[in-house]
Amino acid sequence: MDTFLPKKDGYVVAVVGATGAVGQAMLEILEERKFPIAKMIPVASSRSAGSLIEFNGESYEVEDLESFDPVGVDIALFSAGGGTSKEHAPRFAEAGCYVVDNSSAWRMDEDIALVVPEVNPNDLEMAYRNRIIANPNCSTIQMVVALKPLHDVAVVKRVNVSTYQAVSGGGGKAIEELAKQTRALLNGESLEVNVFPARIAFNVIPHIDVFLENGYTKEEQKMMDETRKIMGADIAVTATTVRVPVFYGHSEAVNVTFESEMTADHARQILADAEGVCVVDDPSSEDYPLASEAAGTDPVWVGRIREDASCANSLHLWVVADNVRKGAALNAVQIAELLIEQST
Repeated sequence: MDTFLPKKDGYVVAVVGATGAVGQAMLEILEERKFPIAKMIPVASSRSAGSLIEFNGESYEVEDLESFDPVGVDIALFSAGGGTSKEHAPRFAEAGCYVVDNSSAWRMDEDIALVVPEVNPNDLEMAYRNRIIANPNCSTIQMVVALKPLHDVAVVKRVNVSTYQAVSGGGGKAIEELAKQTRALLNGESLEVNVFPARIAFNVIPHIDVFLENGYTKEEQKMMDETRKIMGADIAVTATTVRVPVFYGHSEAVNVTFESEMTADHARQILADAEGVCVVDDPSSEDYPLASEAAGTDPVWVGRIREDASCANSLHLWVVADNVRKGAALNAVQIAELLIEQST
């Protein structure tokens, strides 16, 4: 297999899961960022095959993943679930395609790069051996984008994070369930609970994904394991992940302990200059990041930066990002852009 992606004026790009929420966002971002595309191929399950999608002002027919031949595809952006990725990503890679996978299928595989371009772009070199790159969990991505520039100055020792995650992290059916339940409650009607373990409308659920034997949920374990892999450091991480009745935008309360002194003022200066980060932190005017304002934007927003009065060398951060964009689609496109930058 070739070592690097060949340099071209335009690339054949497949978006697998093109009809889903993240797939649609991938298409939008590819268009917005003027990704050099010679040919776009939308791919999805047989349920969506034959339908039409719009890209760059043209209509494209969605191909059936099961019968699709990936030979000739340069880069495939996958957002089609872990089982689908396990089955089809190797097939695409064997055909000479680079796969950027948004599922959890490959993230903790020691031979697969788990990449956030602002944090560990050099890890992409692993992909030249097997052509598969994993896109991290949405909640992990926004946290490490905020942590890495601070870690480079004063090494992070421990992280304690509580998340407030939007329902869009659960897909289209989760968005629909919040909308339906909200309408039902406001109209005094009965409601159904199908997607979440409890009613999500006007509620907070401290339970995302399945519970593990250690008492953590799988979502919490993902954050803990992925943070260490991406940061390349033996950081102590603990997490509590919570679903809240917000459509788009994950928020996180992050408590960070450093090995040396890190003041709030210094952290603001570092983060203000960090790639992919916007600082909104002015308590005097009650200015801080909000999920409603982060939705539809690309940066990781950081505010409420303050020193922890209970623990030396520790800070509190409030970290907000659009979970569908930076937490999934944008990060995947940025990885594809890195592949092109490093092509020969």
